[in-house]
Amino acid sequence: MNDTATRPARTGPAPRTARGPSPLAVLATAQFLVVLSASIVNVALPQIRTGLALSDAGQAWTVNAYVLAFGALLPVGGRAGDVYGLRRTFLTGTGLFAAASLGAALAPSATVMIVCRAAQGTGAALLAPAALALVLTLHPTGRARGTALGVWGAVSGAGGAAGVLLGGVLTGLYGWRAVFVPMVPLALAVLAAGRLLPAADRPRGGSLDLPGALTLTAGLTALTYGLTGPWAIALAGPPLLAAFLVLQRRAAAPLVPARMRAVARPGLLMALLGAVWLGLFYFLPLYQQRVLGYSPLEAGLTQLPLALMIALSSWATGRRAGPRVLPAGLLLLAAGLAWLARTPADGSFVPDLLGPTLLIGAGLGAAFVRLTALSSAGVAPADSGLAGGLTNATRQIGGALGLSALTLLPTFGTAFLACAALTLLIAFLAALPASTRKV
Repeated sequence: MNDTATRPARTGPAPRTARGPSPLAVLATAQFLVVLSASIVNVALPQIRTGLALSDAGQAWTVNAYVLAFGALLPVGGRAGDVYGLRRTFLTGTGLFAAASLGAALAPSATVMIVCRAAQGTGAALLAPAALALVLTLHPTGRARGTALGVWGAVSGAGGAAGVLLGGVLTGLYGWRAVFVPMVPLALAVLAAGRLLPAADRPRGGSLDLPGALTLTAGLTALTYGLTGPWAIALAGPPLLAAFLVLQRRAAAPLVPARMRAVARPGLLMALLGAVWLGLFYFLPLYQQRVLGYSPLEAGLTQLPLALMIALSSWATGRRAGPRVLPAGLLLLAAGLAWLARTPADGSFVPDLLGPTLLIGAGLGAAFVRLTALSSAGVAPADSGLAGGLTNATRQIGGALGLSALTLLPTFGTAFLACAALTLLIAFLAALPASTRKV
């Protein structure tokens, strides 16, 4: 099977192999790691803050450094897969992710921790769009693609909740550094198995649009950083993004070609869902620990029903999805968030956590799978890497911007209520008739 790495490039989807790991299992595990690394630190944040003497802003940037680097570089990582080869880009990103995870586990200071988290995000920005593009390439049409996207959504959604669960267990037993340790051997295992995947590089050739990549990354970084740092930096974001648009019109090989406008509307919806997603998994464990007095282990274990519901909902949506699945999922998600927004100081598990999180899990899984499918519909194979990058980028940048704004709210209840309002906005925009859609 190793000789597949030297075979000529294919024009059709790469076949499954009779021996070795399932390609979908390897790629889904990589996606699980990407989402896990964004959420596993949430339960450990109080301990990380104490251990590294973090400020409030530093605590938020332990999460946002990863999310911002990931989101800002995803379009670049996605196009790199198209230009240089999907598998090659996937393996490069996985290797960087493993090294950065080890660095975070050993970080002696807050600065080193945040730098390692940004490096993790950079590695994820290379591996995640390539992994999604490989999934779409290996499952090009029909029921097989729906099933693959259902698995993808299940591991993506479960990764967020499982991160809280695993983070709570590890922090409670071994301390905050332990939350980064499992990602090292898992990433190395994915790296080893990824080398055995069917040859699917099929590099398009050419080069990356470096001016476009620099202005887009700088604009997104300035805009997001400025929401939690100096406002003057945020003001630089819109001009840089405007410069990016000008450069895209003039570039011979733009980073984001005009034909990718087809993913603009689902991208906007995914950005709003990303704000809800990250806000939920940031504030829920903090509410459990600071208000309800849960230990990290207890906060993690009580997330298990949420993880299971997201996985079940995603799997079911991938196998059978109709036009009513997305609005139904969004309404369930909004209802669960509104229920959770009560945040009583003397709340108990069943009425105040289990009930709302089951609704949230059912709605979040369905919405994520359907929006992922919409984001990849009608995209040419040559743009599969970029499409994967844009799908992930909108969710991550939306999450980073949303979390920066949500942390300004006075209570956990208002944060959950704001997430419910954002979910209703997604449902409204998704329901607009085609003739009135502006994105």
